[in-house]
Amino acid sequence: MITIPYLTAVSTYFSYGLLFAFGQLRDYSRLIFDWCSTNNLHGYAPICLAHEDFYIRRLYHRIQDCFNRPISSAPDSWVDVIERYSNDNNKTLKRTTKSTRCLNLGSYNYLGFGSFDEYCTPRVIESLKKFSASTCSSRVDAGTTSVHAELEECVAKYVGKPAAIVTGMGFATNSAIIPVLIGKGGLIISDSLNHTSIVNGARGSGATIRVFQHNTPAHLERVLKEQIAEGQPRTHRPWKKIIVVVEGIYSMEGEICQLPEIVSVCKKYKAYVYLDEAHSIGAIGKTGRGVCELLGVDTADVDIMMGTFTKSFGSCGGYIAGSKELIQYLKYHCPAHLYATSISTPSAQQIISAIKVILGEDGSNRGAQKLARIRENSNFFRAELQKMGFEVLGDNDSPVMPIMLYNPAKIPAFSRECLRENVAVVVVGFPATPLLLARARICISASHSREDLIKALKVISKAGDLTGIKYFPAAPKKQEEEKDRIKLD
Repeated sequence: MITIPYLTAVSTYFSYGLLFAFGQLRDYSRLIFDWCSTNNLHGYAPICLAHEDFYIRRLYHRIQDCFNRPISSAPDSWVDVIERYSNDNNKTLKRTTKSTRCLNLGSYNYLGFGSFDEYCTPRVIESLKKFSASTCSSRVDAGTTSVHAELEECVAKYVGKPAAIVTGMGFATNSAIIPVLIGKGGLIISDSLNHTSIVNGARGSGATIRVFQHNTPAHLERVLKEQIAEGQPRTHRPWKKIIVVVEGIYSMEGEICQLPEIVSVCKKYKAYVYLDEAHSIGAIGKTGRGVCELLGVDTADVDIMMGTFTKSFGSCGGYIAGSKELIQYLKYHCPAHLYATSISTPSAQQIISAIKVILGEDGSNRGAQKLARIRENSNFFRAELQKMGFEVLGDNDSPVMPIMLYNPAKIPAFSRECLRENVAVVVVGFPATPLLLARARICISASHSREDLIKALKVISKAGDLTGIKYFPAAPKKQEEEKDRIKLD
C-alpha cells in the first residue's frame, strides 16, 4: 500500500480544503444571483442538486482541459492532439482545426497493434469489405459469423482453456457476466483495488461482498476463514459458492497480482478464482499469455479467466475463458451475449491476426520481438524514473507506471507542462483514485523507440522539477557511472 509522506498529506488536505472553501463561497454567491433570475421549471425538482455536482463544478471544471483530449490519428507511439480553447474559464472547451504532434504515453497500445500493421491491417480491411462494419444483431440472432467462431477458438487456445465466449465491450464483460455467475446466497471476495467494472458486476449480482487488502494473500485467507465460519448473514447457512476476484495487473497501480499464493489459498478453502487479465494478457509472459505464464501458474487452477482486447491486441471487446460447461452456461444466460450487438467482424479479425503475429504464425518473429521490446522499454523507463527521484508504483515487466502527484494543483501543472513539450500523458485523480493519491499514469508500448523514451524522460524530469513531485533524492551520477562501468566490464 502507498504511504504518503506526512508533509505531503498535510499540504494535500490543505489544498482540497482551500478549493472546497472557495467553491462553497462561489455557490452562496450564485444563490444571490439566482434569486434575481427567472426559472421556467417551477415545480420541478432539480435533476442535479448543488451538493451532488459540487466536485465537477468547482474542482473538475478548472482542470478539465487535462482530460478527454481528442486526437486525430491512430494511437501509435506519436499522436496528433487537437488543440482546444475556452472562453468561460474551462466550463466548456471548443476544438480548433490545429493539432500538435505529441509523444503518446497514455494509450494502452502495449504491443503496437493500435496503428497500421503489415499483417493485421490488410486482413481487417478484407473482413470489412466482406462482412461490413457491424453485424447489426446479437450473437443469438444473426450476429454470429465464421470469424466470431474462429475468434473464440483462437482465444481459448491462446489462454489455455477449453472454451471461451467473446463480448463486444471490455467493461461489460465484468459488469454483465459476474451477476450471471453468482447471486443471492453467494460470496464475492474482491481485492480492495479492483476495477470499477468488477465492483459494478459484484454489486449487481445480489451476492454478499467482502473485500481483502490489496494483493495480500494472508488477509485473503483470514477473510475466507471468517466468512466460512460465519456463513450467510442472519441464517448462517453455508455459502452456495465463493468467488475470489483479482486482476493480473492493477491498472492504477501497475502491480502484478500475487497469483500463486492466492490460488493456493483458494484451493485450500475450495473457493473459485476469477482472474481479470485486461492489462496483463498479451503484455507479459514469454509468449504474451499473461500473468499465469509469467508466474508459472497452471491455467487449470484459475476457474474463470477474463480479459479484454482493447490493450495488447489493438481492438475492442472482452472474453471469458473456462470450462466448456461454464461457457455453454454463459451463452444461455449472459445478457452481453443474448442482447448486445456482437463485436464487429473487422474488430474480431484484428484480434485473430494479432494473436497469430504474437505466436509467430504469420511466418515472422515480430511477435517475439514486440514482447521483448515492451519488457525492455518498461523496465528501462521505470528504472530511469526511480533514479530521478519520482515515486513510481508497480512491478518490473509491468507496462503501467503511475507517478505519484498527490497535490491537486500538481495534476494540471504536470499535464500542461508535458503537453507544452509535446508529450501526452494521462493524469488521474478522485474519484478514479482515493482523494490524496492523484497520479500520472504512464503506459509504455513496444512501438516506442529508445529515442522516444529518452525524450519523454527529459520532459518528465523537467516537469517534475517545476511541479516538485520528485519526492526522493535522485541517484548520484557517480554511482550511475560506476554501475555502467561494471556492466561494461
